[in-house]
Amino acid sequence: MSIPQSGGGPIEHIDQLAEYLAEGCKPRDQWRIGTEHEKFGYCKDTHKPLPYEGDRGIRVMLEGLRDRHNWAPVEEGGKLIGLEKDGANVSLEPGGQLELSGAPVETIHETCDEVNVHLREVKDVADEIGAGFIGLGAAPEWTHEQMDLMPKGRYKLMNEYMTKVGTMGRAMMRRTCTVQVNLDFGSEADMAQKMRVAVALQPVATALFANSPFFEGKVNGHKSWRSRVWRDLDPARTGMIPFVFDEGFGFEAWVQYALDVPMYFVYRDGKYIDALGMSFRDFMAGKLPALPGETPTLSDWADHLTTAFPEARTKQFIEMRGADGGPWRRLCALPAFWVGLMYDQTSLDGAWGMVKGWDAETREALRVAASVDGLQAQVGNIKMHDLAREAVALSDAGLKARARSGAGGLVPDETHFLNALKESIETGKTPADELLDCYNGEWAGDLSRIYAEYSY
Repeated sequence: MSIPQSGGGPIEHIDQLAEYLAEGCKPRDQWRIGTEHEKFGYCKDTHKPLPYEGDRGIRVMLEGLRDRHNWAPVEEGGKLIGLEKDGANVSLEPGGQLELSGAPVETIHETCDEVNVHLREVKDVADEIGAGFIGLGAAPEWTHEQMDLMPKGRYKLMNEYMTKVGTMGRAMMRRTCTVQVNLDFGSEADMAQKMRVAVALQPVATALFANSPFFEGKVNGHKSWRSRVWRDLDPARTGMIPFVFDEGFGFEAWVQYALDVPMYFVYRDGKYIDALGMSFRDFMAGKLPALPGETPTLSDWADHLTTAFPEARTKQFIEMRGADGGPWRRLCALPAFWVGLMYDQTSLDGAWGMVKGWDAETREALRVAASVDGLQAQVGNIKMHDLAREAVALSDAGLKARARSGAGGLVPDETHFLNALKESIETGKTPADELLDCYNGEWAGDLSRIYAEYSY
């Protein structure tokens, strides 16, 4: 989850909202890669989730990272709730999931180095206190009641609001994890093409990275339960956003969408104020009950943009949001997959050619089928396995064309980061399939074995 934005002046006319988005346009040589990933912490002896307080808690984890590895603290209301260093930050998801929001870097080599350093630091601190961390799309056994809500004002307001919409908002907050990548665009037209490809192909990412076949100690009937949770969260702020495919889509269309997304909060003087589900459009008119007569700043707009949760979203960059959290190889594979598709024009055009004939019903059906069946999904005559094969081939070609070398020039490009996905395509098995094979085979239904065998 995002941290509060700052530095924005008053909004004096509505055009500033689209102008804010347009400020994200960058020349190609300034395009960067920002990878985010979340993971669950647990006590090694009991397999219970880490609380915030206590000798084996999230606060102690953050303190250890701060003191041992030179991260600067981020506090809210006197509570340690995050860390910052070198353009990256470590933050807390609502149920204590630990998230690394990586610094914007130029290559997947740098992203993977960053991930590896972070996981080593986390393990260093966790081992000292008898904790472990595991990469999955959903908590395999834990109930809602077993998981602390982290001490962030934003989460308290969200937790209360989630009871009013959908049925799975609180499950999303506490018991899911994702890996995502943030990518740049060069122009409004480039943003529009990338958003269309991003939204249409999120089901392919969901299928390839499916890694949540268990929930509350049982097989749940979905390869990606995390994706299933997101389908029943809040229809006003989630989903496959069909308007992205309308003729003329651009920054203004995104503004009109976001203006009507119900607000969670306004951040003032270090505190989150309940916005009562009103729209930003109401706020623009000075009609927010929590702040009568007051109108928003650009910081408020930046904050509000972080509370829309479609499968891909635009801020001053684009976020790819469809994948389950997973093992370390896939934390590098996810950004590689999207960079190969998005940062080479030939591959981007090829990806658009794959999806441009689909209608909204097909895109939504693929989303649902991906969550249930993963790579085995099929909608009409469209087979997910074939889509994934074609998409990964396009990504591979895009990474070859980028020709960004690593290891001092010994590795000619970034294509090897796709190896985990190529293996899935060759075998037809995603992490969820492998977990189910273990559960039904050598584990003999003992889900507790997941912790020792699949933790970082």
